Amino acid sequence: MLEASFLNLSDRHWQDGAVTVRPAWEVQEHDGATAWFNARLAFPDGAAVEVLAVVCEGRLSLEDVSAQPPLSLDDLAELADWIEDPLFEACGTTPESLDEELPEFPYGPGRRARPAWPRGVEGRRLVAEEYLAAQRSGYDPVLAVMCATGHSRRKSLRLIAGARDEGLLGPRHARR
Repeated sequence: MLEASFLNLSDRHWQDGAVTVRPAWEVQEHDGATAWFNARLAFPDGAAVEVLAVVCEGRLSLEDVSAQPPLSLDDLAELADWIEDPLFEACGTTPESLDEELPEFPYGPGRRARPAWPRGVEGRRLVAEEYLAAQRSGYDPVLAVMCATGHSRRKSLRLIAGARDEGLLGPRHARR
């Protein structure tokens, strides 16, 4: 019963949420600047997430997150996928430029443990290719997309749905 009291971002469709990002303030320092941004993820049913992000020395980090209804830990992890692109766009930086400045970790360079994956049409085309290749080989196509992108099952299913919407994959169920 407790589950119903959470926001459940993973069960929502990305087109239902609207992300807005506004600059909050900026502090000029002798060797650069630190800037804060307010990001808001809002849904038609009144659910919302407020985020305070800071960009300092080319690094983007979240300082504060508040949500109504509250976020579960799974949803907190999912939040990045919802706000990442609009936040990077507003900050005037890209995830790739941040990757170059971070140290190497045992699992490879970058800010996350998954490989770089192109966005947009190119990414959906690659998802469709992975999906179809796995299907032809008799492997689980969703698992193949998960392995190729490094995303969770839910995010991979979202990517597959995007490829279907683009017309790169057939419908889930054949109509009779």
